[in-house]
Amino acid sequence: MPAALTPLLVTVIALITVTPDPVAIHLGPIPVLWYGVCYAIGLALAYVVITREAHRRGLDQRLVDNGIIIVAAAALIGGRLYHVIDQWALYKDDPLKIILPPYTGLGVYGGIITGTIAAYVITRRWHQSFLKWADVIAPGLFVMQAVGRWGNFFNQELYGPPTNLPWGITIDCAHRVSDHGIPQYPCDLYPAATTGFHPLFLYESISGAIGAIVLLWLARRYGPRMRPGDLILVFFAWYGAVRFALETLRTGNWTFFGIPTAMLISGGAVVIALVLLAYRHGPWATDAERWGDPPQRDDESDVIDEDELDDDGDDLVDDEDEAAVDEDELADDQTDDEAEGIDDTVEPGGAAGGDAGERGGDAV
Repeated sequence: MPAALTPLLVTVIALITVTPDPVAIHLGPIPVLWYGVCYAIGLALAYVVITREAHRRGLDQRLVDNGIIIVAAAALIGGRLYHVIDQWALYKDDPLKIILPPYTGLGVYGGIITGTIAAYVITRRWHQSFLKWADVIAPGLFVMQAVGRWGNFFNQELYGPPTNLPWGITIDCAHRVSDHGIPQYPCDLYPAATTGFHPLFLYESISGAIGAIVLLWLARRYGPRMRPGDLILVFFAWYGAVRFALETLRTGNWTFFGIPTAMLISGGAVVIALVLLAYRHGPWATDAERWGDPPQRDDESDVIDEDELDDDGDDLVDDEDEAAVDEDELADDQTDDEAEGIDDTVEPGGAAGGDAGERGGDAV
C-alpha cells in the first residue's frame, strides 16, 4: 500500500461519520420515518420466513395471514409500553408523546411478552399447537430483529460508550444519552468529529441474522428429533445471552435496585431456557412428542411437464377420434333403427290393403 494512502485509510476506517436523516419521505405534511420503514420491512421478511416454515412443517400457513396481524399489534403495544417505562424521563413532562406519532421507541422484551400472550390465545382458539407455532415463529423473530434494529441507526440511538474501534459511529450532541438530566458524553469532552460510539444496534442486527440462520439449520438438521418448543427456547437463550452482554455497554436504562431490568430479564430467560431444554431431553423424555420428519410434498404436481403435456395432447386427439367414431356408429344405428321402423310400418299396411281388396272384390 502506498505510504501516502495510509493516513487517509486510517481516517476513513477510524470513525463512521454518517449521521442519517430519520425521515425517509414526506407524504404531504406527514413524515415517514426510517424507523417505521425498517420495522415494516422486517415484518414483511418475517412473514415470508414464517409462512415457508409453516408450509415445510405441515402447518396451515394460511393462519399466518390473520395471526401475524394480531400478534404484531400486541407486540407493538407491549414494546411501546416497555420503552415508555424504560425512558420515562422523555415522557413524564409530555405524556401525549406516548400515543402521538412519531413512534420512535420500542422495547423488545415488552413486545415479546405481549406478542407471546397473543400467540398463545389465538393458537388455543384455533385449536393449534402453541409450541409448534412458536418454533415456526422463532426464526422470523430473529429476522425481524436483524432488519428492524437499523431503525435505531437512523434515530441515532441504541449505542454504547465511546470506542476507538473502526466501526465506531458518530452521534450528534443532541442525541447523546443522559442520566437524570445529566449528559453522559458531553460534546465538550467527546467532540462529535472525533468520537465514535459502540453501535449496539449493529451488534443486535448481526446477532439476529446469525440466529435466524442457526435456527433454520437446526430445524433441518435435527428437526425430526426435536420436541415442539425447542427452537423457541433456543431463541430465548440466544437473545437473552446477547442482550445480557450488551446491557453492560448501555447507560441510562430502566433499573431495578440498581441493576438494568433488561439484564435481569435476559439472565432469567437464559437460565430458564437452558434448564427446560435439558429437562425436556432427559432420559425420562424418550417417549415424548417429537416433530418427526416433515410431510412429503408433491412439488411436481405444480409443474407441467412438456412430455406429459404432449402425451395429454395425443390422448386428447385419440379421444376426439374415438368420439367421432362413436358419433358415426350412433348415426348408423339411428339409420338402421329408422329403416326398421319403416319396414315395420309398411308390412302391416300391405296386409291391410290386401284384406281390403279381398273385401272389396267380394262386395263387387
